Amino acid sequence: MDNKEYKLNSRVIMKKEHPCGTNEWEIVRLGADIKIKCVNCKRTIMIPRVEFNKKLKKVIHSEEQ
Repeated sequence: MDNKEYKLNSRVIMKKEHPCGTNEWEIVRLGADIKIKCVNCKRTIMIPRVEFNKKLKKVIHSEEQ
């Protein structure tokens, strides 16, 4: 696996594109479910961690806390 280490406020690229036209997301909440926010239109969705890991393509920016 290639760099799929993510944490809070990390920017990630998902496999499928959001209807607004981007596939870049920011992680807002971590837990059993992961909440992500679209970078373009600011909408948020919450998906189970297992599903998130399947749909994750790449971590592009991981902010240090």
